[in-house]
Amino acid sequence: MNRSGWHLLVEHVRRQRSTTVRLAGWSALEALPAMASGALLARALDQGFLAQRPLAGLGWLTGFALTMLIGAFATRQMFPHLAATVEPLRDALLHRLVDARLTTAVAHPDGTDAADAARLTNLAEDTRRLVTALLRTLRPLVFKLLAALIGVTALAPAVALLTLPPLLLALMLSTALLSAAARRQRAVLLGEEEIARIAGTTVASIRDVLACAADQRALAHIDRAIEAHARSAARLAWFVSLRTLIITIGGHLPPLALLAAAPWLVSHHSLTTGQIIGALSYLSATLVPALSSLVATIGSRGLELGVVLRRISEATPSTAECNSEAPSERSRGLHAPDLSLHDLTFAYGPHAAPVLQHVDLKVPHGDHLAIVGASGIGKSTLAQLLAGTQRPQSGHVLLGGTALTELPAHTVRTAIAVIPQQAYVFSGTLRENITYLNPQAPEPDIAASVDAVGLRPLVERIGGYDVQLGPEGHQLSSGERQLITLARAHLSPASIVILDEATCHLDPLAEARAERAFAARPGTLIVIAHRLTSAARARRVLVLSEGSYAFGTHAQLVRDSAHYADLVGHFDAAHMRKEAAVSPCQPAVCAVQEPSVALGKS
Repeated sequence: MNRSGWHLLVEHVRRQRSTTVRLAGWSALEALPAMASGALLARALDQGFLAQRPLAGLGWLTGFALTMLIGAFATRQMFPHLAATVEPLRDALLHRLVDARLTTAVAHPDGTDAADAARLTNLAEDTRRLVTALLRTLRPLVFKLLAALIGVTALAPAVALLTLPPLLLALMLSTALLSAAARRQRAVLLGEEEIARIAGTTVASIRDVLACAADQRALAHIDRAIEAHARSAARLAWFVSLRTLIITIGGHLPPLALLAAAPWLVSHHSLTTGQIIGALSYLSATLVPALSSLVATIGSRGLELGVVLRRISEATPSTAECNSEAPSERSRGLHAPDLSLHDLTFAYGPHAAPVLQHVDLKVPHGDHLAIVGASGIGKSTLAQLLAGTQRPQSGHVLLGGTALTELPAHTVRTAIAVIPQQAYVFSGTLRENITYLNPQAPEPDIAASVDAVGLRPLVERIGGYDVQLGPEGHQLSSGERQLITLARAHLSPASIVILDEATCHLDPLAEARAERAFAARPGTLIVIAHRLTSAARARRVLVLSEGSYAFGTHAQLVRDSAHYADLVGHFDAAHMRKEAAVSPCQPAVCAVQEPSVALGKS
């Protein structure tokens, strides 16, 4: 498992290949003055001023000024590509961290640390800040260094052979120190987190600390963390000083060597005065400053970025870990994804009356179940228990024969999709909202889900999948939000979909179309019914009443359950015959006229 963290950056660059290529192209153009400066200065001297041709010399210098303008233009063109590289990285890392913390919170609800979650989330912003700084400083330094190396080698190969080895040696020695410096940089960052953790815990428990007269002990605990951090910072400063000394010595040797060897180069290699001055300008104006800044930047912000990326990698599952719980493997582990309740009892408090008591229920894979009942009877509570977001006081909820509490949280969240009454649409494109539970969905599958739930008119009206939604984008009605969440669930890999009054803002025809789409979809459909027409369309119905429940087909319950018969007792037969004709139901149900009465919400 890769815990260095740099693979996160490599993955992002791979996804942003086109943006990276454009960024590199403008960077190369930005480095043009560094590559041309020494050569143009040499020609200005040799073919201009030293040859008593001042106009020619001015012409070469004018050419150098033009390269400066080109470089400035390239710098100006760089910023949109910098933003296009950095901002998606921050968003991707933030999504990764939040997803990891939520998964941990679901799996270990009693072991989460809000302060730790906040600190880890801040790492995404730290990454954005550091990557931005490196792209603005390290990127031009690298390109200038390469450009100057090309320039001095083309101008005077003998000078390159004489002066470049000391520079490269200094670079190699500084690089060798980076590993040790990185360990000390990591110790500094971990020390800061430890101070924040201890101080946060102490402040949060200050009443207990004072009540136990443990204030001096708590202060000593914080002092030890601060002293450890100070020692780590001192060791890091020592390595930084050593690296700076190496670069200083390595940077001063090449210009001195060039000046000392100038007579020999002129006599034995026929170098001109202009070439000597041009090579010296490459060294003093570009190579040595660029190398010094490069090493300093890598040794400070580069090290810090490496440590931050490693912390993100440690705090979130790697790609391999995620793939180890791929949906197909999880589904195989579940055998048959039947959903069942065994002697389930649930209350909202130890002294509260049970909302559900001794419920036994089996929902076979591929079933279509409607849950109905009066307002406040526990329909939504039962949906939460079936989805594993609530835990019963007694009894078990089984998925594929295994208790939900014994399955990995990611397995449950992938197998079961719950669409609540309050549809959640986040700021982003319509495509991002639809594919949230299945980001790799191919275009034909997206189109099929959109058409199945009736979202196509909205897609066409707002102008396609890439339109922005949310506060700064297209505003949606409650019904449109529900259609988007329905398409999201329909496209998801979930084998069980629970619609918890998720169609209450749709008209009866749109609701019927959505429910038919989910009924035709492979897997299990559970509907918390807002209208009794949903119960009439279902294969089986669970009706909840005070202290009891009944289970069967719509026709059986009308005949055998007085409570259910009372719910459907007030209906308009003509209206329901018309609705049944528009929305065909199961053969066993079609003999029953569908009621138009709407149920209360719970």
